[in-house]
Amino acid sequence: MEPTSERLRTPRAAGMAGIAFALLLAAAIVLMRIAIPSGNAADAPIDPDRRWAVRVALEIVPFAGIFFLWFMGALRAHTGEAEDKFVATVFLGSGFVFVATLFVAAAAAGTVLEENTPSDFGRHYAYTVLATYSMRMAAVFVFSTSTIGRLLGVFPRPLAVLGTVVALILIVVGSGVPWSELLFPAWALVVSVHVLRTRLR
Repeated sequence: MEPTSERLRTPRAAGMAGIAFALLLAAAIVLMRIAIPSGNAADAPIDPDRRWAVRVALEIVPFAGIFFLWFMGALRAHTGEAEDKFVATVFLGSGFVFVATLFVAAAAAGTVLEENTPSDFGRHYAYTVLATYSMRMAAVFVFSTSTIGRLLGVFPRPLAVLGTVVALILIVVGSGVPWSELLFPAWALVVSVHVLRTRLR
């Protein structure tokens, strides 16, 4: 296979990985939200019938993180070699920190499988890491990606504006609005579909 053909097919495969990441992360967030209450309900014992949701989410998160790395690769391949070095550094840094905090949140959530006390430190810790730190790093990632796409003209204006709005919501009110974490995988899904459509054309 010719090198040019390989360069064209790799972003397509990585773009599909972005779609897989979006679907897996959304599923993990829904399962965590179902199993681990937030707000005033955070001190209530977890229903034993819902512990399965935590187990499934813990199995999903590592694969979501792996596909996210492929998604980052797809975005870099889509923007080409003309990306701004400063913004690209923020893009990479926020992406790596997001994956790290996502894994930390999943590990903390796993402690609820072993704890039966009403005051569950692991549950509070998992919610804080996911809703506050992970989502704020996700906001930085979305904003830097949208900035790169806008400056290089590889994202249409509506998509760049959408990314800016999603980033602002996640970084300002994300931790205080239930289910707002789903905005990130929804944005990743839209961007991945755009990358795939662009490469196919």
